[in-house]
Amino acid sequence: MKSQPSSIQVEIENIVATTTIDQELDVAQLGADLPSGTYDAEQFPGVICRLPTVSATMLLYRTGTITSTGANSVQDVEHGYRELFTQLRDLGIPVTEEPSISIENLVSSADLETSLNLNALAIGLGIEDIEYEPEQFPGLVYRLEETSLVVLLFNSGKLIITGAKTKAQAQMGAKRVKSRLSELGVLNA
Repeated sequence: MKSQPSSIQVEIENIVATTTIDQELDVAQLGADLPSGTYDAEQFPGVICRLPTVSATMLLYRTGTITSTGANSVQDVEHGYRELFTQLRDLGIPVTEEPSISIENLVSSADLETSLNLNALAIGLGIEDIEYEPEQFPGLVYRLEETSLVVLLFNSGKLIITGAKTKAQAQMGAKRVKSRLSELGVLNA
């Protein structure tokens, strides 16, 4: 009877989300008017708004696209947009009460709690699904088949999971990696 790998704890590290408003923004003026906004065209093509009450940083572009980055929960993303939209309304910019938010990428981490031999894994996982150039980057890049997920594996046993849209997808990716490593005999399940 084949044993199943035990569960693996996944922690959200960063969520990138977007919304859009149906108007162009004067980013130079907005950078000056938003209480927590800055605009420097030579450094970044939009307004960087660091809200004091959430970990999310909001990036406002001339096109009306607004990106949230840095939050580690969907609640923080939503709170960040609500706070920013309140500030925009206070400046006379008409925006909706409830923006339509799209999660673009959820970056998560997990720990296998054992060290890994990345050279052996590069062979075992199959060259078509991995990238491993230790002179360039200390981790092994593993693209999970039939998903948008990419998992970075490190000698320490730490994993970084990217490409997920939900925590459940990230959890599934970590479980698939753990299961595959167990099949290869690298882990004691």
